[in-house]
Amino acid sequence: MISDSTRVALVTGANRGIGRAIARGLGKRGCHVYLGARDEGRGRAAERELRAEGLDVHFIRLDVTDEFSVTLAAKRIEEEVGRLDSLVNNAGIGGPPLPPSQTPIEQVRRTFETNVFGVITVTNTMMPLLRRSAAGRIVNVSSLLGSLRHAADRTDPTGVFPPGVFPAVLDYNTSKAALNAITVTYANELRDTGILVNAVSPGFVATDINDHRGVLTPEQGARIPVLLATLGDDGPTAAFLTEDGTPTGRRLEW
Repeated sequence: MISDSTRVALVTGANRGIGRAIARGLGKRGCHVYLGARDEGRGRAAERELRAEGLDVHFIRLDVTDEFSVTLAAKRIEEEVGRLDSLVNNAGIGGPPLPPSQTPIEQVRRTFETNVFGVITVTNTMMPLLRRSAAGRIVNVSSLLGSLRHAADRTDPTGVFPPGVFPAVLDYNTSKAALNAITVTYANELRDTGILVNAVSPGFVATDINDHRGVLTPEQGARIPVLLATLGDDGPTAAFLTEDGTPTGRRLEW
């Protein structure tokens, strides 16, 4: 059993990209990190890479769309450490960026299975472990594209898209808008428990989901998620933050 002073963190979809960078960032802060991944080979490879850096990172098989695998992951965490201090719901997907009127409904369902229902499954399953923490933190990795306000105004405060331009991607954007609503809903339920729940848009990070066209590195995109996963008791809840180079990030409109 690890010490009470060591934070225990779980990061979903953590074998590559932003997820792996978040796991690395939490490990550098001294956390005992469970690196969640569907593919065991890739998960083990990421575990070896981070442990070679001297970080306390452990692969755990977790497919957010498979309730049984989530249950097994929670059981392992309970048996090994007995609690969970930080949950980072990072796993996410998106289909080809098609006009909404041309997007197959199956593509929307597939995206929602991971980005929405998967987050609910993991959060509810891990909740008993989070309630045992003295300072539970839930971080949902969202996107600026999920902001209804910015979409309606076609404004991007981060400057990636020029004024009047805002991608209209049905499956991804609406799944992240739903995730934002989920964030606020859990935050309101848990306000009196000490568990803080926030959403983060990592910024335009070069990852597989955008064919590595992003301008930020995964490490840069991981900074605010790591910050939110390790907030002090005076930290925000029901906030939507993004990277802007400042110490605490910039608040986005829901």
